[in-house]
Amino acid sequence: MKGRVAALLTAVLLAIYLVLVAQRAVLFVLTGEPIGIVIGVALIVLPIIGAWALVRELMFGARTQRLVEQLDREGELPVDDLPRRASGRPERDAADASFGLYRDAVEKDETDWRAWFRLGLAYDASGDRRRARQALRTAIALERTPRARS
Repeated sequence: MKGRVAALLTAVLLAIYLVLVAQRAVLFVLTGEPIGIVIGVALIVLPIIGAWALVRELMFGARTQRLVEQLDREGELPVDDLPRRASGRPERDAADASFGLYRDAVEKDETDWRAWFRLGLAYDASGDRRRARQALRTAIALERTPRARS
């Protein structure tokens, strides 16, 4: 729940920021000076890129959460029983030891979104966030195909 509140707060703050920056951008463009126009255009384009990135992350989070809830309903969500460090992150050796099971499941059936999702969780536990996100994106894409839902 904290994550949702933080995401909503971030989105609201970004919206306020976009309005304020857009006002300044218009003022810069209206100066008629070449440098003012360039700054004004940059003030319009850069926040739009930031907004696009935020929306993309919010959609990723919502889709991931939906898959977590579905796996939980089905009783197929992996049990998180790895030993933890003081920081709360799983101990890397223990996470790496359990990784092979999830990798083998994906190799057995590369069209199973559930296997890809569990692999993403295993990557995350092992500390490889880039591969974790890619595996989760693959799971989301596979789940959205009609064949994977059956």
